[in-house]
Amino acid sequence: MSELYIRVAEDESEEPMEIPSEDDGTVLLSSVAAQFPGACGLRYRNPESQCMRGVRLLEGILHAPENDWGNLVYVVNYPKDNKRKMEEIDATSAVKIKRGFQKTSDLIVLGLPWKTTEQDLKDYFTTFGEVIMVQVKRDAKTGNSKGFGFVRFTDYETQAKVVAQRHMIDGRWCDCKLPNSKACPDEPMRSRKIFVGRCTEDMTTDELRQYFMQYGEVTDVFIPKPFRAFAFVTFADDQVAQALCGEDLIIKGVSVHISNAEPKHNIIHQVFPNYPGGSASLAAMFARSWYQFPSSHV
Repeated sequence: MSELYIRVAEDESEEPMEIPSEDDGTVLLSSVAAQFPGACGLRYRNPESQCMRGVRLLEGILHAPENDWGNLVYVVNYPKDNKRKMEEIDATSAVKIKRGFQKTSDLIVLGLPWKTTEQDLKDYFTTFGEVIMVQVKRDAKTGNSKGFGFVRFTDYETQAKVVAQRHMIDGRWCDCKLPNSKACPDEPMRSRKIFVGRCTEDMTTDELRQYFMQYGEVTDVFIPKPFRAFAFVTFADDQVAQALCGEDLIIKGVSVHISNAEPKHNIIHQVFPNYPGGSASLAAMFARSWYQFPSSHV
């Protein structure tokens, strides 16, 4: 009997793959397993009864039903335990891949002893994982430590582990966190808050929250009252906020512009560059608002 190919799929709903047969018309289980790792057999749907039937397997050789493979699609069998394990492995791998694409951030290390050097900092954090950068912030005039520094890791999982605990460095408890708040007054931090311009009055805080949640966790949405055609959205991750800055997005059929939440005078010039009478009256208007604009971050 000449060589032929049989159609094999992992599931009936999936596109089949052609597997070569042997000279005698049989198919080796190893040929199937080469394309479908873990396969232990084949089954097919009987055209008459519509029931699934197993293909005869003897000593690693699959025999055609009634000596003819026909034009049927054969479905791969897996051992139940092995299939479950493979699914769990695939799910774990997917999580790892997803995490692998997450970028790490510069972490601020607060409460450092004055004597701690950058080498001390690197030696300590290297025990958690590969370190890309360490820096101890020092006074420009005296060269003395300011009591805080920065560290960055290669792996996002390492970063998450470090942030989740306190650290004893040179005999003193230190905190390591994402620089999302002004932990140090003289150190500029990247903002988690974005300015959403060109909003329409029919946009609600819930609608904005639902829209921006597709990019990351949203912690706050603020629409000034009375309505002033803009809003503020705060994310849990400053990287999400920074990634959206400069984008024009479509919300409820309206193009809105995303930028950094900047100081009052910068926002005024940005939104109302040609406002009649200058920005003084607008500055007064913003000053009366309950909302305080965060500092600009780089």
